Amino acid sequence: MSLLVVGLSHRTAPVSVLERASLVGEEPAKLAQDTLVAEPATEAAVLATCNRIELYADVDKFHAGVAELSTLLAQHTGVDLDELTPYLYVHYEDRAVHHLFSVACGLDSMVVGEGQILGQIKDALALGQELHTAGRLLNDLFQQALRVGKRAHSETGIDKAGQSLVTFGLEQLAGGTTPVADWAAGRRALVIGAGSMSSLAATTLARAGVAELVIANRTLDRARRLAESLAGQSAGADAVAGAPREDGSAAGRPLIARAVPRDRVPDELPYADIVVSCTGATGLVLTADMLREALDRRAEQRAAGTAGPGAAETVALLDLAMPRDIDAAAHRIAGLRLVDIESLAEAAATVSDQPTTSAGPMAADVDQVRAIVSSEVSAFGAAQRAAHITPTVVALRTMAADVVAGEIARLDGRLPDLDERQRAEITQTVRRVVDKLLHAPTVRVKQLASTPGGAGYADALRELFDLDPQAVAAVSRADMNGTRPNGSGDTGRPGAAAVQNDPKRGRA
Repeated sequence: MSLLVVGLSHRTAPVSVLERASLVGEEPAKLAQDTLVAEPATEAAVLATCNRIELYADVDKFHAGVAELSTLLAQHTGVDLDELTPYLYVHYEDRAVHHLFSVACGLDSMVVGEGQILGQIKDALALGQELHTAGRLLNDLFQQALRVGKRAHSETGIDKAGQSLVTFGLEQLAGGTTPVADWAAGRRALVIGAGSMSSLAATTLARAGVAELVIANRTLDRARRLAESLAGQSAGADAVAGAPREDGSAAGRPLIARAVPRDRVPDELPYADIVVSCTGATGLVLTADMLREALDRRAEQRAAGTAGPGAAETVALLDLAMPRDIDAAAHRIAGLRLVDIESLAEAAATVSDQPTTSAGPMAADVDQVRAIVSSEVSAFGAAQRAAHITPTVVALRTMAADVVAGEIARLDGRLPDLDERQRAEITQTVRRVVDKLLHAPTVRVKQLASTPGGAGYADALRELFDLDPQAVAAVSRADMNGTRPNGSGDTGRPGAAAVQNDPKRGRA
């Protein structure tokens, strides 16, 4: 079996396609389960974010696997296969490992270096474990990807090279030149949703100095917990308490944070200067009509003199959901400024194309992370190849132990007068001879198997010692279930199938 990933992301597909192909709610779970039903796959995991949909699988045939996974993605996203195919990418075995490790480090993110992807990879692994669609290979792969991502963030300055998507979006709303803390200070903010991205947005806005924060969520308890964790914090935690802002407000004032059910959003919208939305809704959360009505009510408040002192002339909208939460028509409504995934992708591409004074250190950090990824890919491949031969080695030692047991039983029949001490000494001597004969070749074959192209050593060992393939498979199953019998003579653990290079890799 071999690792295969088929997917699409902001790098290969326009946002309009990503939006239609997005997986929400129970859809990632259904995709993973249906992948296991397909013949080529024995394991499956789905990584679905606002700008990426990837299906990982352990397959026994490359071409059949690509065809099946591509078809499954089309079926579950609702995008016709002929339309979807030009945007798909395919990575196989070592390249698939390299891809996921790069994703985990933030190298493939819209905002290079962002760390939210680690939480999304962790969620994908947890879902695969819960559904039992992730087996030995994908468990090893995703857990190692998390470790590699953490290593990249702790050993390099990649965190400085990139921001979170939330921060980047707020910077775009602020105009790119005004610090977010100055732009957001004293304003009222409405965050729709209480998931990981919305929680990050709420925390970021609190630290930026908003005066009031309203969190609206379908599950009110979750919104309450988030609001309670932020309420009372000093507005603008990064600023010096009491220091004046550009709008005349002072940093360090206690933040007012409260929670409301999501159906109260139309009531809260007229009072919000900043709106961030990131839900799992399949339809629009904020329609054009809702936004126009909110603007009319804001105008009435200003005319009546009841608008707050920090009320902004333009309402800033940040849509981080996929599919979108906020009607794209907001781009054309006066009094609104909308930044969504599509405009963030365009802004990120513009930023990456422009040389800056900090480009040198950032490039150095990225290069350092790439070196980490390359070394980790090599180590992972070696470990998987070595693990692949372990069931064969265990089967060989089990066969040898059975031969010894059989010969000792035969000796008992020929020499029935042996006492227990003599019998034990003979048994131990024979076992030592067998162990010494097998030690060097089994250690050496593991070393050779861990090298590139070492997959054939397991087959050679089975042929040389005429090992029963079913016995080897039984060892693999027992090890995966944690039921390998004691006394097998080997402490290594079998893992994924050997890596076999396929020359026909690339885009689907």
